[in-house]
Amino acid sequence: MVRKAILIGLIVTIISAPALGREDMTYNKLTPEEERVILNKGTERPFSGEYWDHKAAGTYVCRRCNAPLYRSEDKFDSHCGWPSFDDEIPGAVKRIAGDDGIRTEIICANCGAHLGHVFLGEGFTGKDTRHCVNSISLKFIPSGKRVETERAIFAGGCFWGVEYHFNRAEGVISATSGYTGGETDNPGYREVCSHQTGHAEAVEVVFDPGITSFETLARLFFEIHDPTQKNRQGPDVGDQYRSEIFYTTDQQKAIAEKLIRILEEKGFKIATRVTRAGTFWKAEDYHQDYYDKKGSIPHCHMRTKRF
Repeated sequence: MVRKAILIGLIVTIISAPALGREDMTYNKLTPEEERVILNKGTERPFSGEYWDHKAAGTYVCRRCNAPLYRSEDKFDSHCGWPSFDDEIPGAVKRIAGDDGIRTEIICANCGAHLGHVFLGEGFTGKDTRHCVNSISLKFIPSGKRVETERAIFAGGCFWGVEYHFNRAEGVISATSGYTGGETDNPGYREVCSHQTGHAEAVEVVFDPGITSFETLARLFFEIHDPTQKNRQGPDVGDQYRSEIFYTTDQQKAIAEKLIRILEEKGFKIATRVTRAGTFWKAEDYHQDYYDKKGSIPHCHMRTKRF
């Protein structure tokens, strides 16, 4: 905990644009015009894109990596000439400072593809938010072929390392650091470290069940931290560093308990709790993608084969 507190004091809380994608992922081939917009942050002409006046029911996914981004029910007509959405699929879109120093850019959380910009306070809908997206950055999946996502929450010590590994797992759309399992609303990092909130540092994982499964991710979870340690993980000590799976479905609960039994049969004394998920509170921006921003790898979360 002391180590992290010192580091936090040194972190400058300015979000810079991440590298456009990860070397270990395979992406769709893009045309030169798609590259101009998606890779080089260009903008298509207004009223020229395929989806600006598109009203069919379904899901809009990233043209570069196929990650689900927006639902048709969140699309509205802003008359601006580009597709407009007042919400995104949880964890699918990241906001970063725009190159012009004025606007807020939005990118695919999975691969870093440029989508467009987000604007607040315009009053178009009750959510008072407009994601102004280039059609060329999107592909549309009709409702009959709806893209489903699933959500899982894992706590296994410092969330920096847990997030790092889940962000690199196949089929994961997004991994977000945050707090859950306690009683305090909108907790901050210092509050959680005070041991007065009951929250654990955790990572919310949104994934495509057509590519990966909860069991695959849970097995990864048990191998990237030491599930036999109680209220600590390596040098990080405290109840916020406990090992816990917060299940969102009864099936997830059954799988988590099955994996614990397997590990116990192998001789491990598992300290991991299995708890129904409650509200997940996103952590401060400087905690997100910590190791990617720092350009290093986790010290306390090295994968160890246990299955």
